[in-house]
Amino acid sequence: MNASEEIIDLNADLGEGVGDDASMLELVTSANVACGFHAGTPTLLLETCRAAADAGVRVGAQVSYPDLAGFGRRFIDVAPADLVADIVYQIGALEGIARAVGTTVSYVKPHGALYNSIVTHEGQAAAVVEAVGLVGGDLPLMGLPGSAALRLARDAGMPTITEAFADRAYRADGSLVPRNEAGAVLSDSEEIAGRVVRMVSDGRVVAIDGSEVVVDAESICLHGDTPGAVEHARAVRRALDEAGVSVRGVRRGGRSGGRSDS
Repeated sequence: MNASEEIIDLNADLGEGVGDDASMLELVTSANVACGFHAGTPTLLLETCRAAADAGVRVGAQVSYPDLAGFGRRFIDVAPADLVADIVYQIGALEGIARAVGTTVSYVKPHGALYNSIVTHEGQAAAVVEAVGLVGGDLPLMGLPGSAALRLARDAGMPTITEAFADRAYRADGSLVPRNEAGAVLSDSEEIAGRVVRMVSDGRVVAIDGSEVVVDAESICLHGDTPGAVEHARAVRRALDEAGVSVRGVRRGGRSGGRSDS
């Protein structure tokens, strides 16, 4: 496929009370909005959903462990029934907020430690999938390609969205380098932009050990709380435009579509 035929969604974590959400909403097509368990207040989430609606950016529920103190980046061995209830609660709360400002929740993306846990943790992955199914089953689950959660979601007949990360280093097995390890977070805007173009056009990224990893991504995450996040996002948009890649948001059914800013 030629670069001119490529389509990609850009998502960012917003509503967390950190970073420049207003600027990020000018650059991304999907907003992973915090649901209050790792960050965000009702007022902030209402403002974020309203701003996303005004910008024509789709809203996703960024569910997490109940971990405000640790920003959702600490593993919690939550009982399956409790994790199901926690996630149903978070999606429901954000859906109510989103509808109040004229938009809706279009997908679900776990945050932080929960996101990483359900790559391999079968029990928690099953709980996440069960929770999303309980709120209707038509909401796509966004996650890492090859993860247990996406496999279980597909087995249940639920739509999924595969994701790659613009500013995070990869291991040779396709998993992310933990944040507490050197080199886990990239800081050079042009390097990040070049990686994203290659992810989209060639489906590959260079791992931290120099090997090449196959990447299957329908959406690219640009972390809004990373230092220089807005500059990174602008560099990515510019590089994608120059490569002829169309940037469009994910639909509720899990495919890219809708507004194009390219």
